[in-house]
Amino acid sequence: MARSPEGENSMAQRFTLRELAAASQNFKLTNLIGEGGFGRVFKGRLQSGQVVAVKQLNRDGMQGSQEFLVECMMLIRLHHPHLVSLIGYCTEGDERLLVYEYMPQGSLEHHLFDLPSRRGPLNWNTRIKIALGAAKGLTYLHDVVNPPVIYRDLKSSNILLDNEFNPKLSDFGLAKLGPVGDKTHVSTRVMGTYGYCAPDYAMSGRLTVKCDVYSFGVVLLELITGRRAFDISKELGEQNLIVWSRPFIKDRKKFTMLADPLLQGRYPRRPFYQLAVITSMCLHEQPHIRPSMPEVTIALEHVASQPYTPEMEHNVHNPTADSGAAAEEENDKDQMG
Repeated sequence: MARSPEGENSMAQRFTLRELAAASQNFKLTNLIGEGGFGRVFKGRLQSGQVVAVKQLNRDGMQGSQEFLVECMMLIRLHHPHLVSLIGYCTEGDERLLVYEYMPQGSLEHHLFDLPSRRGPLNWNTRIKIALGAAKGLTYLHDVVNPPVIYRDLKSSNILLDNEFNPKLSDFGLAKLGPVGDKTHVSTRVMGTYGYCAPDYAMSGRLTVKCDVYSFGVVLLELITGRRAFDISKELGEQNLIVWSRPFIKDRKKFTMLADPLLQGRYPRRPFYQLAVITSMCLHEQPHIRPSMPEVTIALEHVASQPYTPEMEHNVHNPTADSGAAAEEENDKDQMG
């Protein structure tokens, strides 16, 4: 049985099961807003009127119980505008529940893939806003928190969005404290989500902050392409996003072949090439060559400083703009290196 996080110096509130059942209308299925390996997430309303997300642990094993404890301990200690806020928890009997701030726009995954006809695709500027915010959250975990925290499960379904599409990282059940002192890595059982896991970690079990950088690169590639990290519905050679993108991301003349068709060419050419370079570097097979998250954040701030504007509409299908951006991309790559 998991320990209670009582005694921590935090503002996290302890709820009774009765309070959370009332908040979620007895965990009514119409209030279900998410489901994963940990369990189900329900929308609820506390007695105070505050709308919250209530995550209910599956009661089928110790692994989930351990993840509950890790997530609770992490979020009690970690506070950043781009991390989801923990409001409270419940450890009554066999029940394990976490109560978070409610993120009304759901996950990034929800807005990138399988869009219903009534909802338009994310535009370029919003995609960059989400990428930059998520990068700032990871930078806090890697570079501000001591010892550093390795997130270990970065993926589009774990990036939640508020009404202004500000992103917050969620689901810290797999997070690990990073190496300290002379240690270069943490040895651990390989866990995470297929398609996002760094190859060096998958092969060796050696966990470093650069494993998160790789996963972030996969999310950037999803934002660029509008494709899932792994999609079994596609043809055999296109199911794995990294494999499909390799011919394009290794040749700057083919960068625009990566662009999500739903963008309809509405993106600024030079920043698009810069983003492709950043993505390529995050996805490098050698972890020591990948940039740090602070470096990635600085590079994304530069991309964000060059937004797409309606005045660029006449260049949507302008091959001259493409070739100019390709020429400038090489210089951007040298600068980042």
